[in-house]
Parts: sequence; C-alpha cells; structure tokens
Amino acid sequence: MGNIEIQTSSLPSDDPSLALSTIEILRRADAMGLIERRITHLDESTVQDLEMDMVKAGIDDGKRCSNLNDNHKQNPAPLSKRLEKINNLLKHCPMPEYEWQNLNGILELELLARLVGISQSRAQSYLTGSSRTPKTVADRLHYLSFVVTDLAGSYNNTGIQRWFDRKRTLLDGRTPAQMLGECWLPNDEGARRVQALSHALTVFPVT
Repeated sequence: MGNIEIQTSSLPSDDPSLALSTIEILRRADAMGLIERRITHLDESTVQDLEMDMVKAGIDDGKRCSNLNDNHKQNPAPLSKRLEKINNLLKHCPMPEYEWQNLNGILELELLARLVGISQSRAQSYLTGSSRTPKTVADRLHYLSFVVTDLAGSYNNTGIQRWFDRKRTLLDGRTPAQMLGECWLPNDEGARRVQALSHALTVFPVT
C-alpha cells in the first residue's frame, strides 16, 4: 500500500469534499490491493481507471464505467453519487485473493494470521491460493484492510504492526488485537470499537 500520493486535482467540481471522498476511496481500493500504479493527480480519468480496476477484479459489472459529461462540471451530484456507489461496492465486496497479498506485505503473516484467528500454516495456504478463503475469514481480512487504510496515514508498516498490540485507554486498557479476540466478526462490539479508534486517526490523532 502507498500508491496514493495526491499532489494536484482537476476534478470537475469546486466542492472540496469530492476530492476528499475520492482520495479516501482510492486509499481503500489501494489497501484492498486493487491499485498497482502510483496516483498523484485527481481527474476524471482517475475515477474511470478505478472503475476499470474494479471490473478487472470482478467487483463491478462495468455498467457505470462511462466518461463524465460536461454537466458534472456544473453539478457535483452525479460524481458524488458515483463515488458513493463505488464506496459501497468496495465496502461490501471482500477480495481475499488481492487482500491476502497486500496485507501480508504490511502486517506480515504471523500477525495477520493471528488477527484473523487462524493458524499461520492455514493463512499460508490461503495466501498462495492453494486453499479457498472461507467467507468468515474473508470478511475479517476485508475489515482489516479498512483499518489498515486508516492507520496508514499516521504510521509506517512497523508502526501499524505495533498498533495492534499496544494497550489503549479508549479500549479499556486492552490492545486492539485483544478486543478482536479469536472468533470475531466485523459487526461485533469489540471490532466496531477498534475500527472507531483507527478511524479517529483520519480526523485527529488518537493513539
């Protein structure tokens, strides 16, 4: 992860929230392992390219992959809705064949296996594709992709790894890894609290 380093923008809108939304979506797609190129500029083709990446990964059927028309320059609503749909697709479409590789490069296999609640040997078989990732594990992996997205703005890979095993006052003195436990689901209270803590880093520093 780390392909998103936006320096300039020429999105067809004066609404700064659209640029921020686009960057957040790109970072999520990058954390999922869907983006292999470095992106430094935001424009119409950036959104188009992301949609095509999603098509190639099997997330989108391609029906929305059409160029923005001139009306978007005066009205940000169409682009805003388009981004909302993209975000929802990313949020609800685990892609373990991509996410294993990407998260393994950030968290390393021992920690990644522990966080998703499986043995390191089982994680290795999923990572290499010799075994199919079960839905429950894929959902946990997808959740971790989004948490890591939040952390990446404040930590390098080593810092992200350590974050999961540091005790937090806002988690009642427990570590994020302890809050997740072994047989967790993304909608569990502990998982929601961990994600709220990581997401707070995108607003203001909370460690």
